[in-house]
Amino acid sequence: MTLSIEERKAIIEYRIEKSWGSFQEAQDNAQLGHWSLAASRLYYAAYYMASALLVDKGIVARSHSGVIYIIGAEFVKKGLLSKEDGRLFSRLFNMRQSGDYDDLFDWTEEEVSPFFEKTKSLLNAMKLLIELK
Repeated sequence: MTLSIEERKAIIEYRIEKSWGSFQEAQDNAQLGHWSLAASRLYYAAYYMASALLVDKGIVARSHSGVIYIIGAEFVKKGLLSKEDGRLFSRLFNMRQSGDYDDLFDWTEEEVSPFFEKTKSLLNAMKLLIELK
């Protein structure tokens, strides 16, 4: 499916908005002490911004793992994002997986809190790579 410039721009803007909304949801859940939900929302904040970046560059990914792989291959390896950014994105995905699917497991404040500022920095770094016209 080929998107018009206007459709592509609308999708990118929507995903950026969804990213920041997910980041806010992470903060809200943290305030309520729901650390596994906060970790999940941090991942989705990064995922939505990454998917906006991929749409902006005309790149299609078919899965969450695909998005993570492409971010590494196209942006980290080329020096557009740092290696730490790539590791953070992967770590957030793993945190979400554990929090959502592992039995008898919950994230704690001590484990999740350090990821808020790092995730915000990652979102801003990806946003800078998006060329909204």
